[in-house]
Amino acid sequence: MKIIIAGAGDIGFHLAELLVYENQTITLIDTNPDVLSYVGTHLDVLTLRGDSSSVEILELAEAGNADLVLAVTTSEKNNLVTAILAKKMGAKQTIARVTDKSYLEEEQRQTFRELGIDSLISPRQLAAREIRRLVDQCTFTDVFEFEKGKLSLVGTTMDDNSPLVNRKLEDIHEIEVDVTLRPIAILRSHKTIIPRGPTILRRGDHVYFITKKGDTDKLERFLGKKKITVKNIMIVGGTGLAYETAKLLEHDYNVTICEPDKDRCKLLAENLENTLVIKGKAGNIDLLQEEGLSHMDAFIALTPNSETNIISSLTAKNHGVFKTIAQVENKEYVHISQNIGVDTLINVKLIAANNIFRFVRKGKIEAITSLNGVDAEVIEFIVHKNNQLTRKPLKDLHFPDTALIGGVIRGEESMLPDGDFQLQVDDKVIVFTMPEAIGRVEKLFR
Repeated sequence: MKIIIAGAGDIGFHLAELLVYENQTITLIDTNPDVLSYVGTHLDVLTLRGDSSSVEILELAEAGNADLVLAVTTSEKNNLVTAILAKKMGAKQTIARVTDKSYLEEEQRQTFRELGIDSLISPRQLAAREIRRLVDQCTFTDVFEFEKGKLSLVGTTMDDNSPLVNRKLEDIHEIEVDVTLRPIAILRSHKTIIPRGPTILRRGDHVYFITKKGDTDKLERFLGKKKITVKNIMIVGGTGLAYETAKLLEHDYNVTICEPDKDRCKLLAENLENTLVIKGKAGNIDLLQEEGLSHMDAFIALTPNSETNIISSLTAKNHGVFKTIAQVENKEYVHISQNIGVDTLINVKLIAANNIFRFVRKGKIEAITSLNGVDAEVIEFIVHKNNQLTRKPLKDLHFPDTALIGGVIRGEESMLPDGDFQLQVDDKVIVFTMPEAIGRVEKLFR
């Protein structure tokens, strides 16, 4: 595929970084020479300096021959114009990053489709939905559902209460287990480990499990996790993301927003229906205490400053708050959340990039997600025809060592297959794969 990415910031760079493994022809456009210089020394891609909304620049990038144009600059107008022009020039598919929430309504989407923009994506809205999922399943640091919950993927940290600590995975059968589970990834410090039979789980490991529908509560109990029901939530920072998050939460939870700017507080209070808005800084612990910090079940730090978000979340932990979520700008921070005491660190741009990435995947793909801090992807493939996948048991498929099949959904039935399992046409297969194995896995499912 020939792919053009307009914008070499965090979203564009991360997308290009992911696509390097795909052997795609990638052109990255940006107006900032320093950014392009950094890209040129870190990634094997073509770079082009200029304004992507310029016909001249798009012609130099050969947009008319592009299979996909991704417009992800920080300028909404620039992205819209870039995508429209590229489509008119002959690009097969175009995607534009937007901020205005109204653009995402179906009527507006249809208008933009008629203009030539195939898909619109809002990083802020995607991040707000991610936070909502994390709050709804607060015992786990990550929660993803496949096929409306037929299989669930959850992340949690191993502690002294877990019967799995210091045990080999192949010995789990010796424990009395009333839940079907499969560990598919381990994050140990900064290292991603694909678990196999001899793998020993350690205290402090962050482990991702796949389990069947309705078994998440059983998994909580088995792992020795305390069941907490979230009622009261405090959000610090009155940013656009904080507003979107409060909108999603305010009718199901008691939400308080703390924001230092008086005018911003007034705007939030006017537009939120059931959220308490207070004026104050995230670092003013006395004020947060007065507003009930110690009685909060969840604390979400969404100020523009990553360090403020981390520190205030750690402070909330020290005051007994069960669930903490902090937004960070530096994508490298995402890898340290399990080590510093914050339950989940989220990066809006990485969430957006991973969501966009599904548009360039090959094979019959239903869903794709990335795990916080884990250098890998979880992809839901469909077995769409009889081939080697359906003719041999899993153990004979020569699956890459850096990938594994976590679960299979067959009609209404969900299964965690062993090596003797054989796939059938129309099976939906959940695969965990490291970046270097993605191409080989996709070939199997074509």
